[in-house]
Amino acid sequence: MSIDKKTIVYVVSFFVLFIILGVSIFFSSKVDNELSTNILEGEIVYTSDEVITIRDDKGNEYTVSGDIEATLGNKILLKYTGVLDLNKEMQDIEIVNYSVETASTSSLPDKYKDNGIFSDYYDLAYDKLKEMTLDEKIGQLLLVRYPDTNGVELLKEYGFAGYVFFEKDFKNRTKEEIVSMMNSLEEASDIPIVTAVDEEGGKVVRVSSNPALRDSAFMSPSELYSLGGFDKIENDTKEKSKLLKSLGINVNLAPVVDVSTDSSDYMYERTLKEDTALVSEYAKTVIEASKGTGVSYTLKHFPGYGSNADTHTGTSTDTRSLEDIMNNDIPPFEAGINSGAEAVLVSHNIVNSIDMANPASLSPNVHDLLRDDLGFTGVIITDDIAMDAVSGIADVAVFAVKAGNNLIITTDYEESFNSIKTAVNDGEITEEDIDELVFRTLAWKYYKGLMFNNVK
Repeated sequence: MSIDKKTIVYVVSFFVLFIILGVSIFFSSKVDNELSTNILEGEIVYTSDEVITIRDDKGNEYTVSGDIEATLGNKILLKYTGVLDLNKEMQDIEIVNYSVETASTSSLPDKYKDNGIFSDYYDLAYDKLKEMTLDEKIGQLLLVRYPDTNGVELLKEYGFAGYVFFEKDFKNRTKEEIVSMMNSLEEASDIPIVTAVDEEGGKVVRVSSNPALRDSAFMSPSELYSLGGFDKIENDTKEKSKLLKSLGINVNLAPVVDVSTDSSDYMYERTLKEDTALVSEYAKTVIEASKGTGVSYTLKHFPGYGSNADTHTGTSTDTRSLEDIMNNDIPPFEAGINSGAEAVLVSHNIVNSIDMANPASLSPNVHDLLRDDLGFTGVIITDDIAMDAVSGIADVAVFAVKAGNNLIITTDYEESFNSIKTAVNDGEITEEDIDELVFRTLAWKYYKGLMFNNVK
């Protein structure tokens, strides 16, 4: 039976139309799928002017941008088109609409409610604290001098709050090697760590002493001021922060805001070498310039070093009157705190007019001055307890806890850890005492954005 040409044309046309229709349906389905409305439901765990981060019930976190009116802790139901990607810091989605529900009443105990600098993150910090064991909490008290070996293994074992790095840790290393070192430490820690250095400029430069990291070492505060005043200091702070952040360092144990105008003072070369008013402006300038850089700065050495001797090599006693200290040494710290300082480091000097019996770092009176009189709500850090001024004190880390330090800089981490744990077990200090100190450090880590990069 023969088939005429007209019939063949009809059959071929039918199949062509069928194929075209099928392809059209396929692509239409794919586009509709991509443009269909999806839902993300969770809790807002980070906010800024540009973005919010939403954590879903599986612990996944997504950072999205858009005109969303919500606050930290709110529950949100977000309708969107597009595809969420866990590997992206910013999502390529289109927000259709959203609804926000205020979080349930906080379970935060009243003793923690101080409306402090990190207060937006107190609920998150408290929830984290409740999950932690005593050993984990003690680990979060210790800011440990980075060891020559086994840094990753020790971090896994003890769960330190962080490490302090010195010149030897950067010497003869490339930027890539340092970044790799920092990444390996971050990956090893269940709770993100503080990575700290003393990059003051001038006499104390841990990072920029390595010519592979910067052509020349950062200048001292006094050199900067003489060359270009506070504008020069502001630019230096931003440049310094950029370098430190690029290496994975998130805390600078600077600036030195001690007042010294006498060239015979031990601390003179590390200071601005100017009077109280100018040092106060210096503190304000550095803290304000550091904001938004990803690196926190630390006012030191509270309550002011004055003309005291070197506490690295022995005890030092400040015999000045309280009036003298309050008028001349405290204002720079106050200026820095009022400008948003997140951390203050306390010296080992014995300040007779405040506490004749204890070095400042171990003195409840000194810490009360900082908390109650100056209203400081950030993190208090001891100077290194390996220094000769306090190293001979038995159970020095326990005294540091009793005084109210949130972080204890230590080299002998094992002794510090064990002495604190023994003191808790013996009832000399309580786990609640530990909780109050660790709570503030956790809130700081949330405030810094560290906790949102490490959900475990």
